[in-house]
Amino acid sequence: MKPLLASLLLLSGTCLAQDQADDASEDPYAGLTPLDAAIERMLSERDSREALDKAIAAARKEGASLQAILEARFLFHVDRREDSELAAMMPELVAQQKKFKLSESEIFGVEEDWLAVVEYVQAIAALQENDQAGFKKHITEAFWLSPRQGAAFAPHIERLRMDEAMKKVRVDFNRSFRTLEGKSISLSSLVEGKKAILLHFWSPWSRECEAGLGDFITTHSQLTKNGIAVVSMIGEAEPEAIADTLDILKKAAGKNPGVWVVDADKGAVSRSLRIQNVPTMALVAPDGRILFNGHPAEDRLWQRLSEISPAIVRPKTTDGH
Repeated sequence: MKPLLASLLLLSGTCLAQDQADDASEDPYAGLTPLDAAIERMLSERDSREALDKAIAAARKEGASLQAILEARFLFHVDRREDSELAAMMPELVAQQKKFKLSESEIFGVEEDWLAVVEYVQAIAALQENDQAGFKKHITEAFWLSPRQGAAFAPHIERLRMDEAMKKVRVDFNRSFRTLEGKSISLSSLVEGKKAILLHFWSPWSRECEAGLGDFITTHSQLTKNGIAVVSMIGEAEPEAIADTLDILKKAAGKNPGVWVVDADKGAVSRSLRIQNVPTMALVAPDGRILFNGHPAEDRLWQRLSEISPAIVRPKTTDGH
């Protein structure tokens, strides 16, 4: 799955870095003025917050507008799925709303697209505060202002509905599953004495799942040493799927990172948890309540984990995020 918004925004004035890279592989910003080059570096920065701050400082020194700087920060956080950081930007974006000048924008072709982003961020902030009425108000206005960005807004609506549905779900820990090696194991044996259990839904036939396996292995280590049980579930029972999974795990880690089971019968846990995309993680309390159900990169997962065990520190991904 692509990052929530930056990949989906239909921006009319996209960054020039890639186009320039095609023409000048050694220097993607060759031919640009110092200001334009600094702005493009700022808009395309994704490595770290420190790198972004450095790029912003350089762009500001060259005369970049506040509008361009806000746009760069917005793209940085949305590409990295940092909802809490987006919510923290809300006061600045709202204050800039009345000062917006199309001539100072680097990525928006019409004012409505910018206003939709402001509404979108306000919706995210409301979602962080569990303000459903506020979320619906702002996300609806975002749709109205920029319907073509609807695909970017939809995941948050789905999240709200998922949270409501999960309030009615309880995981049955007495259920047993077949491991990839053909043994039987129960969830109760895994969660016994633990603070919670993380269900990791995965598929050997998903490129994102395979690409993120290294990050999962790091996450698995961080959680298990802090009292959180972890079990990975694949939804395919075919021998080919099991063989492919074992092969991928062997190449990635040399051994299975934790317990891996098959969840593919009619009463599959994935069905009760409404899992439609992988990878997905569901954090479950010892009494079966669902504490989180969503993409592994979401801030809320790590917020829930830190509430359970303050010693848990969100590890960096393999790309340094």
